Amino acid sequence: MPLPPSPAARLLAALDLPTGDAHDLPPSPHRFPDGGQYRVEIPSVEGPRVLAAVIEEARGRDVPIHRVSQGSGIMLLTDAEIGEMCGMCREARLELSLFVGPRAAWDTGASIVSPAGRTLGAQLRGQDQVRHALDDVLRAVALGVRSVLVADMGLLRLLDVAKQAGHLPSTLIIKISVQLAAANPLAVAVLADEGATTINVPTDLSLAHLAAIRQHCDVPLDVYVEVPDGFGGFVRHYEIPALIEAVAPVYVKFGLRNAPDIYPSGLHLEHVAVLMARERVRRAELGLALLQRQAGEAVLVMSRVGAVGAPGIPE
Repeated sequence: MPLPPSPAARLLAALDLPTGDAHDLPPSPHRFPDGGQYRVEIPSVEGPRVLAAVIEEARGRDVPIHRVSQGSGIMLLTDAEIGEMCGMCREARLELSLFVGPRAAWDTGASIVSPAGRTLGAQLRGQDQVRHALDDVLRAVALGVRSVLVADMGLLRLLDVAKQAGHLPSTLIIKISVQLAAANPLAVAVLADEGATTINVPTDLSLAHLAAIRQHCDVPLDVYVEVPDGFGGFVRHYEIPALIEAVAPVYVKFGLRNAPDIYPSGLHLEHVAVLMARERVRRAELGLALLQRQAGEAVLVMSRVGAVGAPGIPE
């Protein structure tokens, strides 16, 4: 006999909120605008040469990619490098998402080196740093970038207000970093309400956790199915079919375990970054092949690659 619902469960139900994690993994009714259930993201694409390697490897392996993202920050790319990356992604019909550069971990504060303060590392420390971050975004947008990656609630609100007021393109994608770490349906909904258009959730959430989030929020979720060591090092390829069915619309994101932390990257690490990027594409090939084998006759729909008018493609 099931236990009677607790007072909290009854209140959540009365508020039309999930009363717990979705252990039955109900199929998600939500889709990307083109009807797709999933897209593919390759992270840590740190500059033009790394991007070129990703595009070349994807074409050689026939691996569809929808988005590439970068982590070192807009401020560590020259105008020429950003322009080159925009041109390459425009030609390949790829969304290019660049991380906003300033962050507490590179500032002079001591909290982020303390055991309890490490989670603050990607946030913005003080209003001066907020201004620097906005300058980073304005520069990228002026160069054609239409997707930026943020890890600070204040910056999220600022960019959304600027979009609504017409100071930033209405089509600008605001992608939430995994480091903002919204780990439950209500926290994810707060980010969506503040203007997030795609949200990278923490790497250790179970399928039941993710399915509960999907019951309360319809924005795309970005989910690592292979996780860098610094975020746990999980390899979750076998969950890809169930992930897509229960969490659509979802970006299936291929990080890389057993790889060095290259942030902030540059010419001194370019060779390593290129090899890591090629291996991420290979991992995507493995993950998508597993999806085809495991899904059987189930129809799991990938978004069209390179569709005209796709969001986040540089202008």
